[in-house]
Amino acid sequence: MAVTYGFHATMTARPGLGGPLADLLLTGLDQGNPGADEHCLVYLVSRSAADPDRVHVVEGWTSEAEHHRAFEGGPARALLARVAELLVGEAEFTDLVPVGGRAAAR
Repeated sequence: MAVTYGFHATMTARPGLGGPLADLLLTGLDQGNPGADEHCLVYLVSRSAADPDRVHVVEGWTSEAEHHRAFEGGPARALLARVAELLVGEAEFTDLVPVGGRAAAR
């Protein structure tokens, strides 16, 4: 399977909650997190070096349709609701068109 659709989200946590936000995004991998979906081939959570309350998620999917399907499920929606509780304002989202790179084999 190849990555044909990419997605990037940047979130700003309430002061001091960047760590818990990143942990939630990571520990949810087996709890309905779309990053656990077999069609999500890249799932990377990072914190900004300059502002540890800014958290970035980069995803690589087999298709845009699979990305949307994964986020329609109840567990993913529940996880996103928990994420929203930790945020200041709205997350920033960007759709990406992958042109190359490498992801580790699963």
